[in-house]
Amino acid sequence: MRNKFGIVAVAVIIVAAIVGGLSRRSIGKPSSANAGVKTTAEHIESDYQAALTIIDSNYAGEVDYEKTTQAAIQGMLWTLDPHSNYFTRSEFQKLKEDQDSRFFGIGVSILQHRDGVYIQSLVENTPAARGGLRYGDRILEVDGKDAKDWTSAEVSKNVRGEEGVPVRIKIERVGSTTPLEFTIKRAGVSQPSIRNAFMVRPGVGYVGLTGGFQHKTDEELSEAIDKLKAQGMRQLVLDLRGNPGGLLEQAIKVSSRFIPPGQVITSVRGRTDYETENVYRSIGNETEKFPLVVLINHNSASASEIVAGAIQDHGRGLVVGQTSFGKGLVQKVFHLPFGSGLTLTTAKYYTPYGRSLQRDYSNGSLYDYYARHDQDEETAEKSNEQQQKSQTATPTPTPVPAPTGPAVTTAAGRVFYGGGGITPDIIVKPLAATTLRGRIAEAAFYFTRELASGQVSGLEDYKIEETRFGYNPRPNDYPITDRVIEAFRAFLQRDPQQGLNPAQIEPELDFVKLRLRDEIITAAYAGDAGNRVLLDSDPQVLRALEALPEARRLVESIRNSPSLG
Repeated sequence: MRNKFGIVAVAVIIVAAIVGGLSRRSIGKPSSANAGVKTTAEHIESDYQAALTIIDSNYAGEVDYEKTTQAAIQGMLWTLDPHSNYFTRSEFQKLKEDQDSRFFGIGVSILQHRDGVYIQSLVENTPAARGGLRYGDRILEVDGKDAKDWTSAEVSKNVRGEEGVPVRIKIERVGSTTPLEFTIKRAGVSQPSIRNAFMVRPGVGYVGLTGGFQHKTDEELSEAIDKLKAQGMRQLVLDLRGNPGGLLEQAIKVSSRFIPPGQVITSVRGRTDYETENVYRSIGNETEKFPLVVLINHNSASASEIVAGAIQDHGRGLVVGQTSFGKGLVQKVFHLPFGSGLTLTTAKYYTPYGRSLQRDYSNGSLYDYYARHDQDEETAEKSNEQQQKSQTATPTPTPVPAPTGPAVTTAAGRVFYGGGGITPDIIVKPLAATTLRGRIAEAAFYFTRELASGQVSGLEDYKIEETRFGYNPRPNDYPITDRVIEAFRAFLQRDPQQGLNPAQIEPELDFVKLRLRDEIITAAYAGDAGNRVLLDSDPQVLRALEALPEARRLVESIRNSPSLG
């Protein structure tokens, strides 16, 4: 135990030195009780060691030193800001995998439902797709361990592992009287930044850049744009909704695809005592000039906000959706002993015209910061909605937020405010989520398990033997007919666990049809195809398409305007 104690103490001291840049520097201000006494790194190390010695010698129970150390480091980081974080060895490895756009596993998308974790879709050219797993399979065991009560995160953690090492998975499949067992050898699975790219309308391309900004994001974007241009794309909707951000250099490269060379993309300002402002400019050789609409929402953060802010500031395109998350803090990754690591905020991001992206976190509540939207943001959205309702033409692309930072006049004379994320030019809320719709979505999954397995009488032609990848579904593929709806009603009547009865779904029949089609297309053609079904009825996407003429006029209006040098 003493040996472990020493290792823990050393690790914490090293972390303290990295986090605060302590070395032998005095930190903080003396309290009134200790006026004139400076708190130094030696004092912190001494106090921490003394506290651990007292715990080691006097605590009544067993002490998990690894757990206490993790809590101490994370607690220290959270006193700084919400985005400085500590990662255990396994968490740090996953962080690196996410940035590499690749991990070692079997290649399935899983989703947790009320009674377990199920396979939602398969990934093309992966062990799972080749090994015979299917949509709707319920995971019962992983390498002999009971997984029936696991979360999605626990299943994912146990399914991933070293390349080439097999994993045994036992599943429950509709139509099979006994569980099925598969032994699948792990291999590299790509996690692309771009999850979908297709022609959403004649002449209009859609690129779903929703998977973060990773090492190859710019290459993926170039490939997607080139492919769509070959199909006749003349206008683009770039979807950044739900994109949590990632690598700064990739945000610069993505922005450079649309903003002329030499123009400012973002500036990064660090500690003034040793670091000056760094200005990052467009480095593109080939700048696209077509009309552009960018989609964002409350979960678009960091690098996503850099891209959206640069496009908005320069008047290069319109931004549609909801106010972004508001993460304008720059983290640097630090490696720690024994394979763990941390991310530490070292600077702040600003848009080309000087808007701060960072939302206020001064109240110290992580719950409020992550789960609640600022009252100012709600006020801004209501104000924008009122303005848009009063206009008959496409709304003027100047939002009317409650100011949380200084006003900034950008290209084409538009006025924005900093300090609370990116406020869209046109605010549009997503399809409303209700308790009833949540139950319908859940029931649609369970029903489609039976439908895709050929177990629904009279609808045997909906049976899916295997997933077909790379296919763009047509309207007559697996249509949601009256017979399918009647079968769904019958399913609800015989399965009380769904918590629905046929009468409840009548006011939501359009939503029922949407969810059923999403599920059956996902089963037949994988998750990307299912997402396309949802996009066809997505109010934010539909509004983005309507805004393309305004985006064209905006681009034309700023061509002769002076640019930010």
